Amino acid sequence: MEHQAVFHSPFGPFAVVEEGGLITRIDWASRRSNPTPLLREACRQLGEYFDGKRQVFDLALDFGTGFQEQMRHAMFAIPFGETRTYGDLARLLGRPAQAIGQACGANTTPILIPCHRVLGATGLGGFSAPGGVETKVALLKLEGAAGLLI
Repeated sequence: MEHQAVFHSPFGPFAVVEEGGLITRIDWASRRSNPTPLLREACRQLGEYFDGKRQVFDLALDFGTGFQEQMRHAMFAIPFGETRTYGDLARLLGRPAQAIGQACGANTTPILIPCHRVLGATGLGGFSAPGGVETKVALLKLEGAAGLLI
């Protein structure tokens, strides 16, 4: 059964979705709420993150399988306030940079699995959340990584 909890972020409300005891996605369109203890904890940790009091999420997340799992773990390992390029992750995972970019775009739990910390070699790259690149920049500024964007 799917459960959701609405979180009111600086970028607008979104639903954190849980299925089978794992957080499976951030849903920017849904506003339904039937929270579980895990979802209440996720919202608490997100609140701490946006208040500048949390750098790492400690939640049961769905990392997927295969390459998607490898990629999400690699993104999750990027420290708060730091960035990596698509090329960095391509070398780490032995995949083309284009596959890395596609995997970032397919990340179902942005912010919790920080795809916003992955940049292009000569630019920001994309971001699939509402606000696109502007939201990516805002998240990086929140983390103190703004100097890396210049």
